[in-house]
Amino acid sequence: MAERKLLVLFGSQTGTAQDTAERIGREAKRRHLQCRVEALDSCDLANLIHEPLVVFVCATTGQGDPPDNMKMFWRFLFRKNLPPGSLCQLDYAVLGLGDSSYPKFNFVAKKLHKRVLQLGGNPLLPVALGDDQHDLGPDAVVDPWLLALWDKILTLYPLPPGLEIISPDVCLPPKYTLHYLPEDPPDPNSDLLQPAAPRAVPSELHPFAAPVVSNQRVTAQSHFQDVRLIEFDLTGSGITFSAGDVVMIQPQNCPEDVQQFCQLLRLDPHRRFVLKPTEPGTSLPPLLPQPCTIRHLVTHYLDISCVPRRSFFQLLSCFSTNELEREKLQEFSSAQGQEELYSYCNRPRRTTLEALWDFPHTTCAIPADYLLDLIPRIRPRAFSIASSLLAHPERLQILVAVVQYKTRLSKPRRGLCSTWLASLNPQQGDVRVPLWVKKGGMKFPADPATPVIMIGPGTGVAPFRAAIQERVAQGRRGNCLFFGCRQKSKDFYCQAEWEELMTKGFLTLFTAFSRDQEEKVYVQHRILENRRLVWELLSRENAHIYLAG
Repeated sequence: MAERKLLVLFGSQTGTAQDTAERIGREAKRRHLQCRVEALDSCDLANLIHEPLVVFVCATTGQGDPPDNMKMFWRFLFRKNLPPGSLCQLDYAVLGLGDSSYPKFNFVAKKLHKRVLQLGGNPLLPVALGDDQHDLGPDAVVDPWLLALWDKILTLYPLPPGLEIISPDVCLPPKYTLHYLPEDPPDPNSDLLQPAAPRAVPSELHPFAAPVVSNQRVTAQSHFQDVRLIEFDLTGSGITFSAGDVVMIQPQNCPEDVQQFCQLLRLDPHRRFVLKPTEPGTSLPPLLPQPCTIRHLVTHYLDISCVPRRSFFQLLSCFSTNELEREKLQEFSSAQGQEELYSYCNRPRRTTLEALWDFPHTTCAIPADYLLDLIPRIRPRAFSIASSLLAHPERLQILVAVVQYKTRLSKPRRGLCSTWLASLNPQQGDVRVPLWVKKGGMKFPADPATPVIMIGPGTGVAPFRAAIQERVAQGRRGNCLFFGCRQKSKDFYCQAEWEELMTKGFLTLFTAFSRDQEEKVYVQHRILENRRLVWELLSRENAHIYLAG
């Protein structure tokens, strides 16, 4: 009988595609299939020709771009020299996750499906196009498509004699088990981010622990929005960047939330453990030290402030010993309960920690082994770099609006990363932030004579500050900036810097302060007023236009 094995490959930017891929992995295990779930870029592509059965789950980002963790795969797949029949032994299915309010809806999934078909693959089903805009979210498409997929797969690979599909009420084994170590006197430095001697250029797996040099509020105290200009020291990191590049920052949970979480789950934050994979061949989470403390796991790894997904409630319902709580959890994880779940979780932006509060009997029964199955890891956040190495050698600056807003929940919602960054005070000793740099989507002209028109309202001005600093250091003059904010006296970022550059003839600046007069004025009004200049720069001097929001 053919070997019953399935490979699930995902390309995920925000975690939704990964969550769906892991769901398919669990459903495969319930059908006694050997199953691996991997990011597309972690998979050895040369082996793809030997795989009998693959399900691709991929999101589309930006303007029809593949997510970061499938970019190498994407380049490989579209190589001209791949022979037309190279995937002829492959049975496959493609599940796309997108948003139909974007013009390139599920572009990556459609293109992937077509390309694998071109290379000789045999599609089990038409490509599935999950849509965030649907009332029930992507699951409206995913649920029925998966039922059809399992029908197909079980026809090709029937259950071995004497085996049944494992019921959804039965809990599958966890991905890892925690093995507690005997209690030693704690090492006072064990939980700190040790500045490691960098071997390679810093990356997601090896971030650089950058010291915070300054953290300055750039909006008036009376202004509703707290915006920070934060500077990091890159000395010894080997990091280089140019205007338009992006810095990735790995945030952490605040101590109060960590303490609450440990109390709710009755975990001792000081306990040390090592992780062991349940199945051979499963790699360990790369960003967790071994051994690790519970506090480090909850502070740096588990995203307890994210809005929980359907899969969270599904797994939680398995641990519930309380009938009322279990019924509610099962409703939230059913196809029919998605409207209800949306109202409970997504609309008010309820966090994982808050959801755990609402199910106290279940929460205190969660086995520690399941923590990494239940709660996703904290994802890095991207910020436009707001400075140039030519103006500030060995330094990197970002402009951060601290995210805070109200929903119907009594406690204001706060952005995990921006709140943490705003709380860092370099005056209180050595404060470090794990970061690395990625190429950005903006490339500024190589020809010094080409003028640039930059439109950057609010913190959208950040990448243009980097570009202007860089261009001024190179002696380039054709810099035209349209900047907009609410009030000149409250949120006119970098005002003194712009005024000095105008005096020196390096910058033409147009400002729109929307609330400083009766009628609201925005950057588009200033562009219209200066249309002759803009057209002159475009038509006569081949200016490039850049827009960031």
